Amino acid sequence: MNLPNIHQDIRQSATLPADFYRSDSIYRQSGEQIFAQSWQYVADADAIAATPSVYPFTLLPNLLDEPLVFTHNTDGHRYCLSNVCTHRAKVIVEAPGNDRVLRCGYHGRCFRLDGTFKSMPEFEQVTNFPTQHDNLASIPFSEWLGLLFVSLNPTVPLEEMVRPIQERMQWLPLHSLKFSAEASQDYRLPAHWALYCDNYLEGFHIPFVHPALNHALDFKNYRSEIFDYCNVQIGIADEGQPCFELPEGHPDYGQKIYAYYWWLFPNLMLNFYPWGLSLNVVVPLSKEATLVKFRSYYFEGDTHSREENQLHQTEMEDEAIVESVQKGVRSRFYKAGRFSPTMEQGVHHFHQLVARFMSETL
Repeated sequence: MNLPNIHQDIRQSATLPADFYRSDSIYRQSGEQIFAQSWQYVADADAIAATPSVYPFTLLPNLLDEPLVFTHNTDGHRYCLSNVCTHRAKVIVEAPGNDRVLRCGYHGRCFRLDGTFKSMPEFEQVTNFPTQHDNLASIPFSEWLGLLFVSLNPTVPLEEMVRPIQERMQWLPLHSLKFSAEASQDYRLPAHWALYCDNYLEGFHIPFVHPALNHALDFKNYRSEIFDYCNVQIGIADEGQPCFELPEGHPDYGQKIYAYYWWLFPNLMLNFYPWGLSLNVVVPLSKEATLVKFRSYYFEGDTHSREENQLHQTEMEDEAIVESVQKGVRSRFYKAGRFSPTMEQGVHHFHQLVARFMSETL
C-alpha cells in the first residue's frame, strides 16, 4: 500500500492522509519500510563498556520484534548479532552480563562473541557441518555521541544522516555529556507515534499550547532549517533567558540561541540546551500507543540552571494536544490538511520522507 506523494512545494502540498495514522496494514508496513531501514537508538555505549560483555535487547517489540545482542569481545571488538540460535531458534542471551561465550540454554550450542559457531553437542555425525549458516547473523550498528544505533537494513549510513547535526554542534564539549538517570523518565501516551513527531516538528503551536516556553522564546524569530534526513528548529532566547555562548565563525554567531531542536528521521529528537542534551526516543507500541523515552545528559561541570520542571510541563502540554489529535484523526470527516509555508516546514519534510520510504520497493 503506497501513500500519495507529498508535493515538494509546501504551498501546494497536503499532509499525509488520515489513513496513515489509523490503518492497521499501513502501520505494519511502516515496520519494514521505515523502521527496518532507518537507524534506531538502542542504548548508551556504556552498556557494553566492559570486556567481555553482552547486552540483549528486542528491537521495537510488536513492530520489528527482532531479538538482538550487543557483544564486546576480549580483543576490544564490538558486535551486534542476531540473538536467535541457529539450531532451533531459541533466544540465546536472556540478560546483560560478562559472558565469554554465547551458550544456548536449549541444546547447548555455543557461539563466540563475534557470532561465529563454536561447538554443539551430539552433532559429530552431521555432514557438511558447520557452515556459515550456523553462525549468528551480524547486524549493522554505529556509535555516535556515546549512543549505540542499530539498523536491520540501512538505506543511508548513520554518519551521513547526522552530519548536519555534528557540523552545527561540534563546538560543544559533546564528549563530556554525562547521563542523568534522575532527570530521565518515560512517558506513555495513547496516540500514533507519527502524531507525536508531527507536533514536535513545528513551533506553530507554541503560543497556543506552551505559555511558559513562549515566555522564554522570542517567537517572532523562531525558525526551521531542513536537511536530507534531519531538520532543526532554532529557538531564540527572549530577554533575560539563558542562551548559548557561540564561538566566532559559528553560523549563528551573534544570536541568542535558547535551544536547538534537532529531529532525526524517523523518530529521534536531540534537544541541545546550554546545560546539555535532552534525548527524546519515540517508540511505536501499536497503531494507537507510543512510548517516549526522555533521557537527559549534562555537560561536565555545567553551571547553568537545569529546567527539568519546564521540560516536564512542556511534555504534558504536548501530550494533551497529541491525544486530542489522535481522537480527531479517527473522524470520518478528516481526510488530510494543508501546511503553513512559514511555520510547518519540518512537518512537511517529515511527511515527504515517510511517503518516500513507504513507496520504495524492498
